[in-house]
Amino acid sequence: MFIPLHDANTLKHIKVQWVTLSLIALNVAIWLLTSLESEQAAQATTVGLGYIPAIVFGDAVLAQGLEIVPEPLTYFTYAFVHAGFWHLAGNMIFLWVFGDNVEDAMGHLRFLMFYLLCAAAGALCHGLLSMTSQAPLVGASGAVSGVVAAYVMLHPRVRVWVLVFFRIPLPLPAFVPLLLWIGQQFFMLAITPDGDVSWGAHVGGILAGAFLILVLRRPGVPLFDREIVTPRAVRNGPGAGPAIAAGTNGRTTQRLPWGRR
Repeated sequence: MFIPLHDANTLKHIKVQWVTLSLIALNVAIWLLTSLESEQAAQATTVGLGYIPAIVFGDAVLAQGLEIVPEPLTYFTYAFVHAGFWHLAGNMIFLWVFGDNVEDAMGHLRFLMFYLLCAAAGALCHGLLSMTSQAPLVGASGAVSGVVAAYVMLHPRVRVWVLVFFRIPLPLPAFVPLLLWIGQQFFMLAITPDGDVSWGAHVGGILAGAFLILVLRRPGVPLFDREIVTPRAVRNGPGAGPAIAAGTNGRTTQRLPWGRR
C-alpha cells in the first residue's frame, strides 16, 4: 500500500535511538550471515530459530540436531530471521522511520522490552490461529506492527512522507496511512487467515503495541499529540504568583497565569 520515507518528528527525551539502531543492525547482520550460508544451512537456521506452532504446542517434534534454542525462546528469535532481502528491507524501513520516536517516548530499556513483547504477541497470535502448522514463522513484522500501533497512538498528526503504490511521494498526517495499514492487516486476516503471510502475527503485534504504549511510555508523555500545557506560575517555580498588570485606568489588575484576567 505504501512505504514510509521520513517523518518530521524530532526526539525530545533521548539523543540517539540506540535500541532502534541496534535492532536494525542485528537483523541485517543475521540476514547477511544466513545469506552467505548454503541453502541447506540457511533452511536449518530458519527452522532452528523460527517459531513453529506444531512444535510449540506439542503436535510435532523438531528433528534431532535442528534445535538451536529452546522452544520458548523462538517467541523472540523468529523476529530476527528473514526470508529474503525485501522481507528484511520492508520491516527495517518501518522500524527506522517509526521506531526512534516510540523509543523516545519510552526510554531505551522499556522500548527493548516493548519490541520483544510485541514480537512474542505476534507469534502467539499466529500460533493460536494455526496450532498444527509446521511451517516456521520468521520476520520482524509482529514486532514492527506493534511499533506502528504505538506510533499512531502517540503522533497521529505528525506529517509523514510516504511512497504510495511505490510511485507517488506524499506528505500525509501519520494517522491516514497508518490506520489504513492497520485496517488492512485485520481485513486480510479475515479473508485469508491461512495465506503465506501471517496476518495473525501482524494483528497480534498491533494489539500488543496499542496496549503496551499505555503502560510503558514515560510519565507525562501524552497520547494523540496532545500537548501538556503548564501554567506560567507553575513553570516559574513554587514561589511564583499571578502576574500583576496595570489597567488602562491606572489601577492594578490581577492577570491569571494562563494569560486571562
